[in-house]
Amino acid sequence: MLLIPAIDLKGGRCVQLRQGVMDSATEYSDDPPDMARRWLDLGARRLHVVDLDGAFAGRPVNQRWVEAIVAAAGDVPVQVGGGVRDAEAALAYLEAGASQVIVGTRAVEEPAFLGALAERWPGKIILGLDARHGKAATRGWTETSGAGDVELVGALAEVDVFAVVYTDIVRDGTLRGVNVDAMRRLAAVSPVPVIASGGVRNLADLRALKALGDDLLLGAISGSALYEGTLDFSAGQGILNGRG
Repeated sequence: MLLIPAIDLKGGRCVQLRQGVMDSATEYSDDPPDMARRWLDLGARRLHVVDLDGAFAGRPVNQRWVEAIVAAAGDVPVQVGGGVRDAEAALAYLEAGASQVIVGTRAVEEPAFLGALAERWPGKIILGLDARHGKAATRGWTETSGAGDVELVGALAEVDVFAVVYTDIVRDGTLRGVNVDAMRRLAAVSPVPVIASGGVRNLADLRALKALGDDLLLGAISGSALYEGTLDFSAGQGILNGRG
């Protein structure tokens, strides 16, 4: 399992939001590529990048910063999301060197779109499933759909996506601890690996996720905990490697 640092972009800066509220942004750096190198120097084997402005605008906004992060990452895979509402946006990220593109809003609102992207770029698409109390949220988390998270994940059996990034919005950025029950529920029905996101606070959260099994979870994304220092990256990756 991988501990995956999050680099969330707002106005060309690295920030973290609380429960997805744009006005709650805490800024950690004005140099996104340097932040990427920081995590790489600590041994990160995958990076999670989100264009927050793009998620709200419905189109990529921080494209040049994404490209700079990918260039800084070198051979380390970078998964990118935020504002991918058409094939052109997905292609732009892939051509910039992203290993996978995360599709959320339109994948929930129009599942056939997700299928079309996965057919065109097999293994290059990730379903970004952001949920609030078991229901998928869309459009920068400002709207809650009627689609259930289990229903959406279960429908992936015939879709060649790389993974599912499952974010518990209620816990995201709050350092309240990960929703292990939700991760277990989703992973049990998912035909593809799940990446846990939202609320990770400390080593205890990673031990709980590790206990779910490497066959169910590809890894865990952490943002606020790493930036605020409640989670040490090296120790956390050690837990997920089975040490401690």
